Amino acid sequence: MNFYFVDDDKNVRNILKILVTDRQLGKCCGSSGNGYDALEDVEALHPDIILVDLLMPDMDGTSFVEKVRDISPDSVCIMISQVASKDLIAKAYEAGVEFFIQKPINAIEVEAVIRNVIKSLSMHRKIGKVQTLFEAEFSTRGKTSDSSSQSESFQGRLTGVLQKLGIIGELGSKDIISLITFLHDQDETLEQQTLGSLLSRFSENPRSVEQRIRRAASTGLVNLAHLGLEDYSNDVFNEFSNTLYNFEQVRREMDYIRGKSDRHGNVKIRNFLNALLCYCENV
Repeated sequence: MNFYFVDDDKNVRNILKILVTDRQLGKCCGSSGNGYDALEDVEALHPDIILVDLLMPDMDGTSFVEKVRDISPDSVCIMISQVASKDLIAKAYEAGVEFFIQKPINAIEVEAVIRNVIKSLSMHRKIGKVQTLFEAEFSTRGKTSDSSSQSESFQGRLTGVLQKLGIIGELGSKDIISLITFLHDQDETLEQQTLGSLLSRFSENPRSVEQRIRRAASTGLVNLAHLGLEDYSNDVFNEFSNTLYNFEQVRREMDYIRGKSDRHGNVKIRNFLNALLCYCENV
């Protein structure tokens, strides 16, 4: 990961450079003591992560972040501040700040925040690659004959949803496909039976299958939360955060990733599977 530091205090910039280098978090591609010079560098360098001071004499951090959104939209901004004003913090989040670090700088806090951002950024890029592959695959399919059976068409839609959620590679995705396809073919739903009794038709160890499905569904929730943090208007986020999942739980996961909550979002597996079945049958 490439880092860029913006702070009118040279000592702070040096501390951040040393910390990022010594903790092997990435490399520094540049730094500046004022926002205007920094914007020129950012436009040329497109750093992965930018740490910027909230209060600077020539351009405040919030204004800087707003301009970064236009010239380097893939860069993630972390705000550094000794101000505790809720209004200023709210404006910074609205401008596109992902995380806050309080001054005076604490090395442990900085490292923890940066590692969270790196994890979020890496996850988003993986999801983006999956989406690109998905779009390319279905674009190619659209040019071929549409003589496939109704069952194959349903399974294609189901697979496409799991790809969009970024969980097609999870072990539980195969279980989800088998289960949902079976319910579709038999014209059944989970409302008519317990999940355990249904899974016992597929495996002698239904609890293991349920755990795999739960892990896959939970990973999908985390992936959606990362998408929402990166771009609240993301199509995949808007399409599934309130259909396949409970939106409040997605928001809770977003707060956890931001460090604003110590509780993960959770998934009700029966609701998720029923919603997935309904979505694929009616899309």
